[in-house]
Amino acid sequence: MNSYLALLEISNEFDVSVARAASRRENLNDRFQRNAFKLSERMFIKRYRLSKALARALIEEVRPFMPPTLRSDALDVETKVLVALSSYAVGDYQTEIGDIRRHCIAQSSVSKAMKQVTNALNKPGILNKYVSFPFKLQERQQIKRAFYRRFKMPGCLACIDGTHVAIVCPHEHEERFYNRKGYHSLNVQIVCDANLNILNVDSSYPGSTHDSVIWANHPLNPYLERLHTVSGEDLYLLGDSGYPLRPIMMTPVSDSEPDTPEDNYQNMHLTARNTVERCIGVLKGRFRCLLGDRKLHYSPTVAAKITNACCVLHNIANRHNLPFQPLTSAEAEAERRRQEGASGSMPGTGGGASVLSQLELGSARR
Repeated sequence: MNSYLALLEISNEFDVSVARAASRRENLNDRFQRNAFKLSERMFIKRYRLSKALARALIEEVRPFMPPTLRSDALDVETKVLVALSSYAVGDYQTEIGDIRRHCIAQSSVSKAMKQVTNALNKPGILNKYVSFPFKLQERQQIKRAFYRRFKMPGCLACIDGTHVAIVCPHEHEERFYNRKGYHSLNVQIVCDANLNILNVDSSYPGSTHDSVIWANHPLNPYLERLHTVSGEDLYLLGDSGYPLRPIMMTPVSDSEPDTPEDNYQNMHLTARNTVERCIGVLKGRFRCLLGDRKLHYSPTVAAKITNACCVLHNIANRHNLPFQPLTSAEAEAERRRQEGASGSMPGTGGGASVLSQLELGSARR
């Protein structure tokens, strides 16, 4: 009888403990979300990079791809998404994020939430929905018309460039990720349209890989070649001199004489290709976890997924014309130094000092 009463008492204490843990979890999640959504719209966008409506829509979109909550004190989906958005935006690593510190969310919980949301945003149903290359002729014609209206370059479909995303030294094959600027990184290929929407991102290559090698092995390369040679479609990308000149890849002309057709082409090319520099500037201004001096503290595979996730969120924000916080002059200068020559581009053609003016305050806007 005494044993039965002892077991009953233990069971009751366990039930009370579970109830208290559930209550703590509910209070934490409710408090975090309530404080987030009571912010003004401007402050909410500044902190999470999306509007309240877009954040709520994103929560519902990723919910089917999030793992079930198993622990009684775990964060719910809403809180995980907000924590991840804040982490992407600040990039100053979890302990410095105001909401997270104020609500006593453990760093391990933040890291787990960020990985789970990142995996959800990399699901094909989400990634391919928001970062989508125009495979239909009508879509390509629309994008080419936008380039022509802005830059008077007929047939231009997109601009392409590589940007380095710094990572911690990986445990395996670290030499592959060590770039020419002396730090470990991913070399991320970005293809964008005239409106700074990212049409394609490839985050799978280590930092030692040259831009031209990534493009040479990318499936878009033979696809565009077939459109040009077989279908006879007039289209090309704009790239810097790190890429080989091809019918589908227009690069700058070196040493053009003033007031010549070559000089006119050079000026038009530089002006139009600057679109991808601005796109990268806006991407990293919105999501500072991608800045070189922040450094992603994850494996290359997870870092690549985080980069893809930020591109998804960039397109969502960009297509809704949401404001962003441009890089300061100091941030832009630091980023320029870390990017210039990291892939071995020819001096002055891979961005150079001209990138600084595009990354600085206000100049990366559309």
